[in-house]
Amino acid sequence: MKKETLGPVLKQRREAFALTQRELARKLGVKASHVAYLENGRRRPSLSLLSRLADTLDLDKQRLFLLTHPEAEDLVGLRRDASPSKRPENAWRKFTDNRGILARHKVTDQELKVLQKVNLLGRVTAPSQFIFILNAIRQAVEEE
Repeated sequence: MKKETLGPVLKQRREAFALTQRELARKLGVKASHVAYLENGRRRPSLSLLSRLADTLDLDKQRLFLLTHPEAEDLVGLRRDASPSKRPENAWRKFTDNRGILARHKVTDQELKVLQKVNLLGRVTAPSQFIFILNAIRQAVEEE
């Protein structure tokens, strides 16, 4: 069984909506070549573009995030029997209240805003997972 990847999912959904790459790009506010790069797996979308893709193509944001960052799958999954201390809102509160971890990892205000949006996915259950996600984001930005 072949593992699902972001590019083919985007292409299939774009074609299901009968959109060209140029038309999708116009809706997203990017160049058509960027859509082609995404569909061919040569680029990863930013979180804001990921959100616009999900809204435009009527796709699940969590699914797109995990297709974009498959390495985060084990970290962002919630168990059905998660205790109250493992709930996402508690992880976010503990993360933002921990000034030591924020300072140690040099988390900026802008990065906190991005991580807060990631928290809205509702799958982060521990403060340390925000650091993993932050490092994945930083790595993706460096690659662009």
